Amino acid sequence: MSERVALVTGANKGIGLEIARQLASEGSTVWLGARDSGRGEAAAAELRRAGLDAKFVPLDVTDADSIGAAARQIEADSGRLDVLVNNAGIFVDDAPPSGLSLDRLRQTYETNVFGPVAVTQAMLPLLRKSTAARVVNVSSGLGSLTQNSDPGYEYAAAKLLAYNSSKAALNAVTIQFAHELRDTPIKVNAADPGYVATDLNGNQGTRTVQQGARIAIQLASLPGDGPSGGFFNEDGPLPW
Repeated sequence: MSERVALVTGANKGIGLEIARQLASEGSTVWLGARDSGRGEAAAAELRRAGLDAKFVPLDVTDADSIGAAARQIEADSGRLDVLVNNAGIFVDDAPPSGLSLDRLRQTYETNVFGPVAVTQAMLPLLRKSTAARVVNVSSGLGSLTQNSDPGYEYAAAKLLAYNSSKAALNAVTIQFAHELRDTPIKVNAADPGYVATDLNGNQGTRTVQQGARIAIQLASLPGDGPSGGFFNEDGPLPW
């Protein structure tokens, strides 16, 4: 098979852009999905100036028409998809659980949970055309019920109703798709990039985007005997 074809959602900046950069640096044709056409095309152009094969595709993971159009564009241009990285995510928690509005909760789930489900469903026919497709759902250590319920956990104080529960739900989504696709060459896993300095946290994170992208790249490049339906950071499996 020729070089891989990859799609990264939320790829105009931060971890998503770095994942796209590293995949393209390995020889993949990478589609950068983003809601904002100006920023998305600028990000793709940045990678092309570095000699990388990068293309922009308009993609709002909360909009069914946008998702469908993106799938059709990738099919028409590339014919298949070998890697899908569901990276697009938001953090809008502005109150403790007792005071968080349901609108904020719903908004978070639309992007962080329903978005990856909708994109995966839409791209699955293209992933099935690959001989070894990989789906990576960018989760968070805060989505680990085991870790976040442990008083000794480094980030135990981060009790964020919308964000944390959405990432726990995304982990559950990962298991469901991996089980359905267990008899196919498609592997589906969740990745924890760690506390990365991005706009999501006001650039307060302690890790670089280069470090944060590592686990997604590893999971996107798993061999045929690699795991599926797991939750990992770059050091190995994480507890649910």
